[in-house]
Amino acid sequence: MNFSTKFPINFLFSVLFLLAVTYPSFGQHENHETTHSEASSDEHHEGDICAHAGHHEGDFDPASTAFHHIGNPNVYSIGPFNFPLPCILYTPGEGLEIFSSGKFEFDFQGHGEGHKAYKGYVLDAGTVRKVIDPSFPREQVEIGGVAQMGEDYFVCYGGHPYALEARSTMDGGLFGGGRTSFYDFSLTKNVVSMFLVFAFLTWVFFTVAKSYREREGKAPKGLQSFMEPMFLFIQDEVAKPFLGEKYAKYQPFLMALFFFILGLNLFGQIPFFGGSNVTGNLAFTMAVALFTFFVVNFNGKKDYWKHVLWMPGVPAAIKAVIITPVEILGLFIKPFTLMLRLFANITAGHIVVLSFIGLIFIFGNSGASIGGASLGAVVSVPLTIFMMSIELLVAFIQAFVFTILTASYIGAAIEEHHH
Repeated sequence: MNFSTKFPINFLFSVLFLLAVTYPSFGQHENHETTHSEASSDEHHEGDICAHAGHHEGDFDPASTAFHHIGNPNVYSIGPFNFPLPCILYTPGEGLEIFSSGKFEFDFQGHGEGHKAYKGYVLDAGTVRKVIDPSFPREQVEIGGVAQMGEDYFVCYGGHPYALEARSTMDGGLFGGGRTSFYDFSLTKNVVSMFLVFAFLTWVFFTVAKSYREREGKAPKGLQSFMEPMFLFIQDEVAKPFLGEKYAKYQPFLMALFFFILGLNLFGQIPFFGGSNVTGNLAFTMAVALFTFFVVNFNGKKDYWKHVLWMPGVPAAIKAVIITPVEILGLFIKPFTLMLRLFANITAGHIVVLSFIGLIFIFGNSGASIGGASLGAVVSVPLTIFMMSIELLVAFIQAFVFTILTASYIGAAIEEHHH
């Protein structure tokens, strides 16, 4: 196994390429609101809107809490504490704005509600929204909070409500959120998590490569002995069986997929350390699935495209009406199922764990009943520990499934048939 020379460099460039493509796609797509117009504010009484604005302590809502924690805010959370991240916001015609999310003076504890507006933006539950009215002050100003009235959102300033746009999405509203006038390229929680995992994996592989050079001919030791079985398993049980003699060409890509997805899966399960949900984000799973789509189809041989476009040995009428349309559709269904499988499994696990933890607050009536909270803890703690154990297994399984399916698709595309 030539691990000590080429592989760490190939792995580094493969993951860097993944980061370069997936990073811009991280808009805030956990939302489901639509873009608002200035006319929306006329539909509600100003006093009613501002009365609903602010930071309220209502009944515990397990659904909103769960979706908030699997979201992708412009703040980074460690336990209950929030820390600012760089905001990089671009509006066509207005230019680029770069500043820290600390300018919003958000809650250090809680959901990251901003108490000030800056440059015409506000921070709502950790996520940037833009004020639609161009007359809204551009300097840093105190606000009375954000209120939701139906599907519309407003910020209260000086006793008057100002309509807000939806959260920015790079997908044009495909995954919810709607179209906005600005683009958010900020270092959000998921983006920071990606870079942290990338830095850790880079250190791991260069450390292991150094061990191979220094301990050539000796038995693996330490981190080297931990990584080698996983590496050899993917090489011998995935790459070689599906790709044959050409496995070395695609191995860095397969290893980058496996270890990057696995690293992000495991990082998201560390309690109280960010709680990131990168692989449960449709933008990320779509980006890595597109990598598979392009690698497969750009490397497809003549026999592969012959079977897709005009399968030999089948009557022309059946090929034209049934086989060829189905095969072409299959080109897109394969990456689509890769995208959804990873997203659904990881997101479901996070939501279930958070729901079990929420039983403490539900039974305890948000802290009003100590007995109820104690009962909730007795019920939720064992269930949460069990579910996190299952999620640990799922983290490995989903990384492996994504990798082996990618290898099988590439293998089918590069296989040369001898007639």
